[in-house]
This record gives sequence, structure tokens and C-alpha cells, in this order.
Amino acid sequence: MRHRSFFSLTATALLAVFVLAIPALAKPFTKTINISQAAKLGKATLQAGEYRLVIDGNKATVERNRQTVAESEGRWEDRDTPARYTSILLGADGQVREVRFEGQKRVFVFGE
Repeated sequence: MRHRSFFSLTATALLAVFVLAIPALAKPFTKTINISQAAKLGKATLQAGEYRLVIDGNKATVERNRQTVAESEGRWEDRDTPARYTSILLGADGQVREVRFEGQKRVFVFGE
């Protein structure tokens, strides 16, 4: 009986380690984005141009010429229909509100 409970405990521990390791194995989402006008992300102002957006969990990093130019927190949300193209939604104040990705129903919404 003792042997059976040891096996059960070991299997449970291995399962827990596996479940906890899955997020660590997930690759960051990376996409090239084009900004057509000046925009704000966090405390940074982004000029028009091409940037690399890296989303790792709830943290978004914007890079230009391999240098980090902005960082912000956000969350993934699902929409009813897939986006027709990759686009950036700006608020009236020029703040980046969300990024939509071509062919995907999920969008990345930046924190207020």
C-alpha cells in the first residue's frame, strides 16, 4: 500500500512541475508594426515608422533598431471576428489603446 501512495505522490508532483513549466516554454509573440503618425505608449512617444513589437505574457516591448523604445503592460482579449489587417488603435490623446493582428481574433489591449 505504501508503494502505491509513493507512486501517486510522485506522479502528482511530476504533473505539477509540467503544468508550471508550460508558460515558461511559451515563446513571446513578435510582430513588425508600422505606425503612420506619432503615438504614445506608456511614457514614450513613438514617431511614425516601423517597429518590432514583442509581447511576452502581459508585457509588451517596442523596439526600433534593436533598441527598446517603449514598454507597457496589457492583456490579451478575444473579439468575435478576425482582424482584416494588422492595425493600431489610438485614443483621442494619441495613446496606443490596442493592437489588432491580421487574421486573428485576439487583440492586445494596453493598460490605461
